Amino acid sequence: MSLPDINFVHLGLQVPHISKSFSVFGFSIAYYGVIVGTGFLVGICLACYIAKKEQVDLDIMTDFAIWTIITAIIGARTYYVIFAWDDYKDDLLQIFNLRAGGLAIYGGIIAVVLMMIVFCKKRKVSIAKIGDCAAFGLVTGQIIGRWGNFVNCEAFGGYTDNLFAMQIRRDLVNPNMISQQLADHFAANPIIKDGIEYIQVHPTFLYESVWNIGVLILLLITRRHKKFNGQTMCLYFIGYGIGRFWIEGLRTDQLKLFRTSIAVSQLLSAVLVIAALIVLIVNLTKKRKQAAA
Repeated sequence: MSLPDINFVHLGLQVPHISKSFSVFGFSIAYYGVIVGTGFLVGICLACYIAKKEQVDLDIMTDFAIWTIITAIIGARTYYVIFAWDDYKDDLLQIFNLRAGGLAIYGGIIAVVLMMIVFCKKRKVSIAKIGDCAAFGLVTGQIIGRWGNFVNCEAFGGYTDNLFAMQIRRDLVNPNMISQQLADHFAANPIIKDGIEYIQVHPTFLYESVWNIGVLILLLITRRHKKFNGQTMCLYFIGYGIGRFWIEGLRTDQLKLFRTSIAVSQLLSAVLVIAALIVLIVNLTKKRKQAAA
């Protein structure tokens, strides 16, 4: 029996063969793109469903969703390229090769928030109310989109032997995803089965997807009891930011802040969590004072 491409050693789960693309009429289509696209579509549907509940005009929400897709992809790619410039400076055409992966979620979020501000001002609608609806779409897209990293065999963490430890055939992994520390570990402690070399790592894509399911549940539970417009967006930034700060610390492919040892996503997560907490506390305090008066 042939060895699996991916093996969750302590869970008894195996993926015999993993493919990064499939062919339709001779044209190769990347699973990564299909999964990310599915995440966008499902996220938009949920955001529009919530918008209806929040009495937001569906035409406005649909227009916003269309702009979100365009802006998120441009922002996510731009962010990634900026902080991984050494990988692109000698071959600029690779900047447009989205099939190889390289979309940074925070870049998409930043771009969408900036677009949302401009969009809402032009359409004369509440930024906070649109943001509350968009938060559901964002987290849903992230839950699904992270599985694009799985089929690309990327966005994993360092060595672990915990319950969720995942073994991947090393020849399926982009060498850029293997940090020096991870390479040194497996140089000293190789995992070789029938001549096939594996790496054993944290499945951080899985951690983030599951964490975001928890964030989505939190948003669904608290939506009916929110005290002010923008509260759901704050809870999203707090919930997602805390999870991302922890998970980013495990990853081997961290984007660093301009040749420093600071992980950009951890820094941004901390800033967003603190900012969202301040906005949340200030507004809840204001609501309590108004109710008391």
